Amino acid sequence: MENRPPDSPIDNEEGHSQETRRDFLKHSSLLTAYALSPSSLVNAAEMNGLNPPQADTVSIHIDINGTSRTLHVEPRVTLLDLLREQLDLTGTKKGCDYGQCGACTVHINGIRALACLSFAVMQNGKKITTIEGLAKAEASGSAHLHPMQAAFIKHDGFQCGYCTPGQIMSAVGCIREGHANSDAEIKEYMSGNICRCGAYEGIVEAVKEVKQGGQKV
Repeated sequence: MENRPPDSPIDNEEGHSQETRRDFLKHSSLLTAYALSPSSLVNAAEMNGLNPPQADTVSIHIDINGTSRTLHVEPRVTLLDLLREQLDLTGTKKGCDYGQCGACTVHINGIRALACLSFAVMQNGKKITTIEGLAKAEASGSAHLHPMQAAFIKHDGFQCGYCTPGQIMSAVGCIREGHANSDAEIKEYMSGNICRCGAYEGIVEAVKEVKQGGQKV
């Protein structure tokens, strides 16, 4: 039996079929790797002359924190990356990037949502509110804190603060949804927002105070 090196040319019909399958798998792997690559890696590759395929951009119109914007985004860009990398709204945090920690919680048309699990192109025509848009600007130029922001400060609802923007956005959503009627209910409906510092007691107290105060959120 002839010993043939693994990569030597194969010229029979069966060998041609194997080579074709091998080429197909190589090309598929490259395309899959490109599709799954973070945009930062793709940008680095472009700068290094690797010249990956260029994705077409899509024009979208969205309202962000009360300002109407027309933007051009790649179809694969998430709402989270659009906010942080293109619009410099870094108050919305990137935690797990898999929809499990809640650090990227924003409001889409007034309803809380995870920005890391939503593509930017899906927000065309919608109203996005981030933590930067929660406080109200005053004529003097200073910002008037949202009642939930003030309550978090009062009850020490944070320690390192990394998860705090997402916690506050989710807490406002929790009250709007009518799910802040008891400690147990608040804990259940805030369970999608993880605080590694363990500031949960202060968070629950803050949500309760705003709920019981009857303030508009």
